[in-house]
Amino acid sequence: MSSPLGIFDSGYGGLTILDEIRRRLPEYDYLYLGDNARTPYGTRSFEVVYEYTRQAVLKLFEAGCPLIILACNTASAKALRTIQQKDLPLIDSQKRVLGVIRPTVESIGALTHTRHVGILGTPGTISSGSYPLEIQKLFPDITVIGEACPLWVPLVENGEHDKAGADYFVRQHLDAILEKDPAIDTLILGCTHYPLLIDKIKKYLPARIHVVSQGKYVAASLADYLSRHPEIKQRCSTGGSCRFLTTESEDKFATMASVFLQGSLRVERINWE
Repeated sequence: MSSPLGIFDSGYGGLTILDEIRRRLPEYDYLYLGDNARTPYGTRSFEVVYEYTRQAVLKLFEAGCPLIILACNTASAKALRTIQQKDLPLIDSQKRVLGVIRPTVESIGALTHTRHVGILGTPGTISSGSYPLEIQKLFPDITVIGEACPLWVPLVENGEHDKAGADYFVRQHLDAILEKDPAIDTLILGCTHYPLLIDKIKKYLPARIHVVSQGKYVAASLADYLSRHPEIKQRCSTGGSCRFLTTESEDKFATMASVFLQGSLRVERINWE
């Protein structure tokens, strides 16, 4: 029986996380679930994000996933802790749900020299305060400034991220966050869509600023987690397959996913019960 690693996102951005994880750990089976019919999560309340994320976690558990990565910053910020502490002991104490914020945060201690770090994210991620909270736990000497970039996700999902028109919106928020704190030397892309804008982001930043894209750090953290938890690792099947579930139409998902991934996809539409 296949026991794939589950990857959940409210939309398509989590595909950038999946891509990096598969590069690092190609031997495993993967099952990606995108709640594309109800995206975006970034402007929704904590209660609604938790409810939707819990629903997705249950669906992936039902499909046999022993471990799920919430490849969504909003879900990681607003739902992960409650699911880990409240739900998992009742659902199945042997299964695990991990997020993308902690692995990203763990990477910055060795990157920043000024100890001033910026976070670029959706309004939901920035307003949650999750990044400053996690950073302060690990690195209390680091000053954190956030900047919400509400139009960046639509730019990516409408295929405008590599067009000239996107430059204005990218530069606007980069100028804003550096005006808040000119000492920033490390910028975290706190949304899984933003790697598709990375060329434009680097274009308008001083060369001294390190841009942290989450995918490779999440992938490295997952590889480390599995090596430290053989009881979870041995429950993950290794057929090298990848399937995709969506709450939208299969054709729309495949078309949109082509912005993030290369190759043909096995896509199945699901309905919430």
